[in-house]
Amino acid sequence: MSDGAERSVAPGDDARASDVEARPRPQYGEYATPEEQRARIQRPEVTEALEAGVAPQPEPVAPVAEKAIPSAGAGRMGLRGPLWDRILTGGLLAYGLVSTVSTIVQLLDFPTYAETAAKILGVDASYTNLSAGYLWGAVAAFIYGIGWLLTAVLTWRRLRRGRVAFWIPLAGFVVTALLAGLCVTLALVGDQQFMTAIIGSVPN
Repeated sequence: MSDGAERSVAPGDDARASDVEARPRPQYGEYATPEEQRARIQRPEVTEALEAGVAPQPEPVAPVAEKAIPSAGAGRMGLRGPLWDRILTGGLLAYGLVSTVSTIVQLLDFPTYAETAAKILGVDASYTNLSAGYLWGAVAAFIYGIGWLLTAVLTWRRLRRGRVAFWIPLAGFVVTALLAGLCVTLALVGDQQFMTAIIGSVPN
């Protein structure tokens, strides 16, 4: 039996076994898998450890940072200012809108606007410089409209940041009234007869 077993071994098996023993031990990763080669390229210390006969330490895995989930209430609170400021600011903007629309309608009919202002002063005068009146009246109306829109935008942005904003409608009204008032003055001065009647009504 032993002789038969020995004869059953193919003659080439001894040659292949000797080739395996004679094959040089890989030193530079030529028998490594592509994944192992990439790992050694990315981590040179792995190659050094293997050549020294030391088992390489596994690469530490960085902990995944948990995303902070902001609470729903915190986001809304950051977009609002104090309650009293929001109420006051909203009231000022609403009043400014009504006043702005009413003033624009009056300025677009500037002769009637000027004569109404004269009657309030107790003067019966007619505005005759129609071309200048309609021109400067339209410019003043445009300034009132743009002034309110800019004021509303600035106020909204400040409220979203949670800051006190009631003073912005007040400041916007003052600036807008000054610019529009300059246009109205230029229109009135353009009518000498009208201005003479107004000045003549002023007591000495």
